[in-house]
Amino acid sequence: MFDGKPGEKQSGDRIRVIPMKPTRYKNAYDALFDDPVVAQNLKIRSELMIQLEREILDRGLTQQQAAELLEVSQPRISDLVKGKIEKFSIDMLVNMLAAFGKDVSINAA
Repeated sequence: MFDGKPGEKQSGDRIRVIPMKPTRYKNAYDALFDDPVVAQNLKIRSELMIQLEREILDRGLTQQQAAELLEVSQPRISDLVKGKIEKFSIDMLVNMLAAFGKDVSINAA
């Protein structure tokens, strides 16, 4: 057992570097999560959140105005624009888009 300082090598130790094979992913979520279900859920929620934020910006709404229109609290809109994805379900995001008069469709490929 080596009792030296962290980062020090014991005399005679050898380090072998094994090159890693590059991994390709369909999207960033697949790279971040081993579970494809979790990755897909996050991808869908992020896309819905982006559409909601665009709609708020396109309409020139303040967070308070958007909250009143969507019948949620202003802090809820703040969470949305800050990208706090963990605070939103797909159902909630679809309902918010519907309140803006938007149709939501999902293409299962």
